[in-house]
Amino acid sequence: MKIDQRMTRAMNRRLILNLLRREGPASRADIATVTGLSPAAVTFVVADLIAEGYLREGETQPGASGRRPIPLELNYAGHYAIGIKMNVGTLGCVLTDLSTSVLSSLTVEYKSSKPEDVLDAAEQAIVRLRRTAPDLQGKLIGIGFSMPATVDIEQAICVQSRRFQWENVPFGRMLQQRVNAPVWMEDDTLAFALAQHLFGLGRHHKIFTALALGVGIACATVNDGVIHRGAHGRAGKLGHVTHDPNGPLCECGRRGCLQAFYSEPAIVEAWRSERGLPAGVDRYAMKEAAIQGDPVARRILQEAGKAIGYHLADAVNIMDPEVVIVGAEAVSFGDLLFGPMRESLAARCYDEPPAIVPDERDDFWSSGAAALATQALFNFEASGSGLKEAE
Repeated sequence: MKIDQRMTRAMNRRLILNLLRREGPASRADIATVTGLSPAAVTFVVADLIAEGYLREGETQPGASGRRPIPLELNYAGHYAIGIKMNVGTLGCVLTDLSTSVLSSLTVEYKSSKPEDVLDAAEQAIVRLRRTAPDLQGKLIGIGFSMPATVDIEQAICVQSRRFQWENVPFGRMLQQRVNAPVWMEDDTLAFALAQHLFGLGRHHKIFTALALGVGIACATVNDGVIHRGAHGRAGKLGHVTHDPNGPLCECGRRGCLQAFYSEPAIVEAWRSERGLPAGVDRYAMKEAAIQGDPVARRILQEAGKAIGYHLADAVNIMDPEVVIVGAEAVSFGDLLFGPMRESLAARCYDEPPAIVPDERDDFWSSGAAALATQALFNFEASGSGLKEAE
C-alpha cells in the first residue's frame, strides 16, 4: 500500500472514530453523509474497526417502515490504557477504558525523584494495573505519563522539570523498554486539557482553557481540537508570570512568580504561618475555618482569587475561550476562591468573561495521562504521538 493511501486510511479511521466519540451512535449512511466519505470507504473502514474491536454494532429498533439501519457505536471496553501522573513523592496511576473511565487505580510512592527511582515505581504500578484488567477488556493500547515539565512529545523526553530537577531525560523510552508497551509523555496540564477535550467538560466546546491550581499554576488552551503547546512546549505557564518582583523565590529560580504566592501549598502555608498552626493542617481545615468565618483564611483566599483572576484575564483576552475549566487541589476551596476570581476576571476582561467551571475529580489528572494513549486513536488533528512502537 502506498504511503498516501495509508495516510488516507488512517485519517478516515480517526475521522469516523472521532465523529462517534462526539456525537454517539450513527449508521453507516449517516457517517458517510456527515464525514463526506463515500459509502464504500465507510464500509471498508468500519469493517476493519469492528474486526479490531474498536467499533461494535448496536441494537436496532423496528420503525413504521420496517427495520432501521444498524447503528455503530464505539466499543470503549474493547481495549484499555494506563495513565500515570507524577506528583511530589507519589505516582497517581489508573487503568482506563478507551473513554478514560477509570477501571482501577492505585497510588505508589517513589524513593526519590531520580529518574531510575521513578521508573521502578512506574513499572511496579503498570504490572499491578495490568493484572486488574477485565478478561474481556482487550489489549493495552499504550501508557501515558504526565508530569509538570517541558516535554518533547515526539521523543517522549522530559526536556526540563524544575520541580523534579530533570533535564533531557528520555523517560518514555526508558519506561517503554521496561514494560514493552507504547509510551506517550506530556506536561500534566496539557494532558489534563486533552482529557477534557476528548471526554470531559470541554468535549462540546470549540475553544476552552484548562486551568490548573495545585502545586503549580498553569493553563492550556484547546482550539478546535488542537492543544496550543507553543514553539517549545512551554505555553500556558501562567504560574510563572511575575506578580511581584520582590516576592518569594519560586521553584523556577526567579522571585515573585504568581505560583510562589498563590499555588495551593503557598495559600495553605500563608494561613498556617499567620495562625501559628502545625504543618499537618491542610487545605480542608483552611476551607472549614473560612466557612466558619476565620478572617485570616477568608482574606488569604480573597487575595488569591483576585490575583489569579487578574493574571488569567490576560490569557482570556488573548485566547478568547468559551469556558475556563479548573482542576487540581485548590478546587477544594470552591467559591471562597472562585468568587473573587470571577470578580477580578470580569473587571479586566475586554468583554464578557468566560464561565469558570471547576472539575473536582481527583483521578481525572491520571485519566489525562491515559488520554495521551487514546488521543492518537480518536483525534487525527492532534500533532505528536510519542513512542508508538514498542521495541
